[in-house]
Amino acid sequence: MAKQAYVYSGTDWVPLASEVTNLSGYQTKALNQFPYRNLLINGDMQIAQRATSVASITSDIYATADRWFHAIGTLGTWTDTVENDAPTGSGFRKSWKTNCTTASASPGTTSQTRFAQRIEGQNVQHIKKGTSAAEQLTVSFWVKSNVTGTYVAELYDIDNTRSVSKSYTISTSGTWEYKTLTFPADTTGAFDNDNGASLDIYWWLAAGTNFTSGTLNTSWTSATNANRAVGQVNLASAINNYWQITGVQLEVGDTATPFEFLPVQQELLMCQRYTWIIRDANNINSGYFDCLAGGTVDSTANARFAVQHPVQMRTAPSLVAPTATASNYAVLTSSGSSACTAIPNIERNSETHTLINGARTGLSTNQQAFLRSNGIVAAFSNYLFLFSAEL
Repeated sequence: MAKQAYVYSGTDWVPLASEVTNLSGYQTKALNQFPYRNLLINGDMQIAQRATSVASITSDIYATADRWFHAIGTLGTWTDTVENDAPTGSGFRKSWKTNCTTASASPGTTSQTRFAQRIEGQNVQHIKKGTSAAEQLTVSFWVKSNVTGTYVAELYDIDNTRSVSKSYTISTSGTWEYKTLTFPADTTGAFDNDNGASLDIYWWLAAGTNFTSGTLNTSWTSATNANRAVGQVNLASAINNYWQITGVQLEVGDTATPFEFLPVQQELLMCQRYTWIIRDANNINSGYFDCLAGGTVDSTANARFAVQHPVQMRTAPSLVAPTATASNYAVLTSSGSSACTAIPNIERNSETHTLINGARTGLSTNQQAFLRSNGIVAAFSNYLFLFSAEL
């Protein structure tokens, strides 16, 4: 029986002009033919648990789109956003954008800013790095900026302090452009098989001479800063310079395949291994009270609250409260609700559960209790608690 063969044009699968009976040598189109081939999480920028806009960024931060990290070392001030903007007809609807709000026309020698994602060692074992069977890696992405010129993407082996860089060109201001870069295999230095950070992928946005004064390192070698970002334009050269990206995929092999779209609930669960939040369910800014967790009173001055994580996290998480005011939280019992006397904190912790202390006066032991927000709290505009196990 004749079958229709397809080839990949670089942006889409297109049918061959005629049907063929022998598909040997062709890459054929099939739904989810190679599942979970994308080594990166949230490459379509659909998940943004923390926020969709964060201003006045001057240092390293996980700010908006989940899993994506903005590294900054004394180079300008930035606003990071998740935009409802993507290449027409691509299937993408959102993108990550950074906009320069304080310029740095002459970066210091050690200054730098990069867009990045870190990958666990146990998720990159199939690359076979450090063996004679090591695989090439290909990254594909859509990018847009009002600053044209040469940019640099880099893979960085954290376990063995090795790196490789590739340059790409943004040709037209304010226009989405599709890029693919293939990085060579590395037969030196295996990744650790654990839940620590092993592989970073960076998109350089600006860099001082400590990172640009050598020769661009296009083959894997021991990391030398001077060779990492040679030729990189300075996105921080003027206010309102921006850089935008979506559709990011990193995969084994020398060919970029179509982006692997995952159901949003699956992508969210993958993100929650690293971060998850307890959100304002009832609009705190309108004066509602929100229950964060249930538990019991263990002394006249403290109650303990058990929280089960939605997925097993990468490691026992830290607890982040978006306000430094204890009175923004309250403990409720059958005797009534009163403000906390200390910011809720972790008592005990694991990858699956966290036990939180909620200090309050006038409690009776062994009563059932609830940890709540306390009144109208502007600081809770997006989340009440954040559990972080980021790399």
